[in-house]
Amino acid sequence: MATLTSFPTDTVGKRRALMDAVESVRATLEASAAESEETATLSRASVDALYDSGLLRVKLPHVLGGAEADPVTQLDVLEAVSRIDPAAGWCLMIGAASLGGSAAFLPDDAIDELFEGGKPPRTAGAFAPYGTAIPVDGGYRVNGRWPFGSGVRHSQWVSAGARIPAGEPGGPLQLRMVMPTASVTIHDNWQVMGLRGTGSCDFSVDDLFVPARFAWDVSLTEPRRGGPLYRLGRPGFVTNEHSAFALGVGRRALDAFGEVSASKTRGYNSANLLAHRPVLQRALGESDMRLRAARALNVEILSDAWDAVCAGHTPEPALQAQMRAVATHTTDVAADVATQAFRYGGGSALFTTNILQQCLRDINAAAQHQMVSDTAYENHGQFLLGLPDARVME
Repeated sequence: MATLTSFPTDTVGKRRALMDAVESVRATLEASAAESEETATLSRASVDALYDSGLLRVKLPHVLGGAEADPVTQLDVLEAVSRIDPAAGWCLMIGAASLGGSAAFLPDDAIDELFEGGKPPRTAGAFAPYGTAIPVDGGYRVNGRWPFGSGVRHSQWVSAGARIPAGEPGGPLQLRMVMPTASVTIHDNWQVMGLRGTGSCDFSVDDLFVPARFAWDVSLTEPRRGGPLYRLGRPGFVTNEHSAFALGVGRRALDAFGEVSASKTRGYNSANLLAHRPVLQRALGESDMRLRAARALNVEILSDAWDAVCAGHTPEPALQAQMRAVATHTTDVAADVATQAFRYGGGSALFTTNILQQCLRDINAAAQHQMVSDTAYENHGQFLLGLPDARVME
C-alpha cells in the first residue's frame, strides 16, 4: 500500500496521487468489507489503510501535510472509495471533513496538541449542534449527546456541534468543539439496517471542560490556515461528500447489475441470459445515463462554487442551496438505481453476501441524513422564486 507524506500542489498531480492512493487500498478494503459489516464498525485494516495512504487528508490544509483538494477532485476520490466499500467511503468522508475543518479553523496552540509529533490525528465527528456549551473561565462546560458518530471507535479526537444559549455570555452562538475521544462516552447502539460497517454510534459528554482553543464559531468563513476550500461555508464544505457517496454506491450497484445480467437466466424454461432481455437492457442503459447526468450536474455546480471561493468570497446562499439540492438529487437517483438493480438481481440478491442488498440498504440509510433531506428541494425552490425569506437549510 502506498503511503503519502505530501501531496503535489497542482490539481492534476494531486488528483493522480489521490486516485493512486485509492487503488493502493482497494485490496484491503475489499477483503475487510465483510468484517466491517459483521462487527458494525469499520475494520482496523480498513481504518489503517485509509490513514496510511493519506486519503483521510483529502480535506486537510496543505500546510499541515494535506491534499487540500478542490471539491471536484474530492468527488472523484470519495466516489471511488465508496464504489469499493460503502462503509469505508462513508467513514472517509466524515473523518476527512472533521479533520479538515478542525485543522483550518482551530488556533495554533490547539493544532500543536492535536497534531502530536506532527502527525494528523484520526478524527470522527457529528456536525449537528446537539450540545450545550456554557462559557467558563478559559473555555466551556459542555453537555450533550450526538448521534451518528461515524468512525468514532477508531478516532483519537471527535468534533461536535454545540450552542451557547441565549442569556449566556456571547450567546446565542453555534460552535464546533473538538474533544479527545478518551473523554467521551461511546454508546453501543449501532444496530441498524444500513451503513452497518460505519460504526456510527452515539457519543456523549457530561459537564466536560473544553478549553476555548478547542472551539470555533461555525459562522467563520476565513480560515486560520488553508486557502479557498475553507471559504465554501455551510453546507458547502460537506455537500459534495454526500453526492460522492451516492454516486459510488449507485455505480457499485450498477456494476453488480451488469455482472448478474451477463451470467443469470430467469424462468423455469428459459435458457436466455438476462442480458438478452430488452427490458433489462433499457433499465441498465437508463440507470447509467441517470448516474452520469447527476455526476455532470455535480461537477457544474461544484465548479461554480470553486470559482466563487477562488475569487475570494463564500458562495452566495442561492448557490449553497444548489449544492445541497444536487446532493439530495444525486442520492435520490442512486437510491432508484440500487433499488432497480436489486429487483433485477432476483432471489440471490436477498443474501447478505450479495452486494446488491448491501447497496440497497446503504443508500437508503444515507438518504436519511438531514443534509440530503427533500427540504433541500424546497430551499432551492425558494431561491428560484426570489422569496425574501429563502434559506439554505431549515
